[in-house]
Amino acid sequence: MTFNNAESLFEAFSKLKVLVIGDVMVDSYIWGSVSRISPEAPVPVVLAKSKEKRLGGAANVALNVQSLGATPIPCAIVGDDADGDFFIERLNERGIPSKGVITSSERVTTVKERILAGSHQMLRVDSESDKDMSEIEQKSLLAHIRNLLPECDVVIFEDYDKGVINKAIISETIEEANKLGIPTVVDPKKRNFLDYKGATLFKPNLKELREGMKIDVDPKDMDSVKSGAKALQEALGAKMVMVTLSEHGVFIKDNGETHHIPAHIRQISDVSGAGDTVISIVACALAAGLDAKRTAALANLGGGLVCEYVGVVPINKQDLLEEAVEQKIFS
Repeated sequence: MTFNNAESLFEAFSKLKVLVIGDVMVDSYIWGSVSRISPEAPVPVVLAKSKEKRLGGAANVALNVQSLGATPIPCAIVGDDADGDFFIERLNERGIPSKGVITSSERVTTVKERILAGSHQMLRVDSESDKDMSEIEQKSLLAHIRNLLPECDVVIFEDYDKGVINKAIISETIEEANKLGIPTVVDPKKRNFLDYKGATLFKPNLKELREGMKIDVDPKDMDSVKSGAKALQEALGAKMVMVTLSEHGVFIKDNGETHHIPAHIRQISDVSGAGDTVISIVACALAAGLDAKRTAALANLGGGLVCEYVGVVPINKQDLLEEAVEQKIFS
């Protein structure tokens, strides 16, 4: 589809439903200050001043999708615990459908608790289970996916290696989505890296590409990046491969075409959650019918914008719109 301006694209986003499959979590923050070293051990004492909990992991992808104007439908598992209750309540408060979220007594809700002094992260404490799903959990999740898929326009796999995504979930979802003509986009991790056969777009970062394909890729050498992306595309049979290269921007390969979009100079505060923003923009843009080059350019802008904030935050739609106009992505 042809879009003459960013406004028309963002208007198209408002008509989309996005199925977000993956590992959801709660991001917890303790904000404080440091003025002394503990007498008990050589560690700083953080005087807590405020605390906050946010939706994280694949749920942050859902928040990004919602911020873009589309309707996210998370499909995931939380524990039968207080944090799982908080998660469902927060989805409901945000107006995000919780009909695809399963509560299980067999695992805990993933919580990443960060302790910060100013903008500096002092410590992170993770509470989680990364075991594979039980047979009952898998059957239940697949049933939710099959029921929800026909009403959606695109599928995002947001894999954090916590066990909610496995080979069966991947293969059955992609097979059914392909039958329905629904694009699938993937933000991978190492465990299932080469299981996403037939996906529409596969988006590793540089580290994931190197480790997943067991190859050496130099982001300063575009021939090296092209070669790695080509090998990955052939291994997966994916229509598109997009590699995020941190300060070197992004690279996208769509069949015979390749495009390198350089990064924009920014004041980086925190890179947490940037990948969530990128995959959300990619999914919505592709579902709306935007071409590969401008999809990558828009996602590159969004990923950089959220890095200007401390903590995991969704993209601000207006900021992205203004930057897209300023950078003349649609001219």
